[in-house]
Amino acid sequence: MKFEYLLNLYKNYEEKYQEKAFCYISQMLKEIKGIHKISFENSPKARRALELGITPDHEQSWRAFKGKNLEKLIKYILVSQIEKIGLKIISGNSLERVQKQNEELAKVKRNLLVDFGEFGCHLPDVDLVIYQPTDYKVVAVLSIKVTLRERIAQTGYWKIKLANDKITEHIKVFFITLDEDNTLEQQFPCKKGRAITEIDTDGSYVLTDKNLQESKKVKTFDKFLHDLKSLI
Repeated sequence: MKFEYLLNLYKNYEEKYQEKAFCYISQMLKEIKGIHKISFENSPKARRALELGITPDHEQSWRAFKGKNLEKLIKYILVSQIEKIGLKIISGNSLERVQKQNEELAKVKRNLLVDFGEFGCHLPDVDLVIYQPTDYKVVAVLSIKVTLRERIAQTGYWKIKLANDKITEHIKVFFITLDEDNTLEQQFPCKKGRAITEIDTDGSYVLTDKNLQESKKVKTFDKFLHDLKSLI
């Protein structure tokens, strides 16, 4: 199954719910899980596994599909709005693969590198990068995951590393999530993932219409662009 299937479904929801369509992404994913399973079971890889007497693991394939395509969908939702305020957004993977002849992205990459001393300079593990096209300065990086347990501690780690270098200390580190395990739902009593978010990141934005105990660091996704504008 290709990303376009999820994208077309989102556009249908967008017609009905407009700017609140993001609240229903978890529901959209549930809708297409059965179709994804049929596609997976008919794939050459799954058929070969059956021929070898191995039961193909659809759940593993589904988790990979959700994670990869949630990132693509968030980029689709954000790109036009981010460009309207004079910024650009790219995937973190595109920086990993950038060639020197691509001068713009090479400069963005240089402005995001974390210095590990004798062990070299390395890019942080992030999904999307927002930067200023005029001077290639990185404004913010985003980690996008279905649940917090997938990467929130790692996101907090990269925030600390970026903050400890004069070149990267200004970069904001955000987490965008469906929060399907409700880690962020309550501020008090506070779960570990929310504690990390409140202390060691610049904030999380939740794709939900559920009741959310918001704070300066935890908000619903519709507030993300407003907060981004305030940075510039």
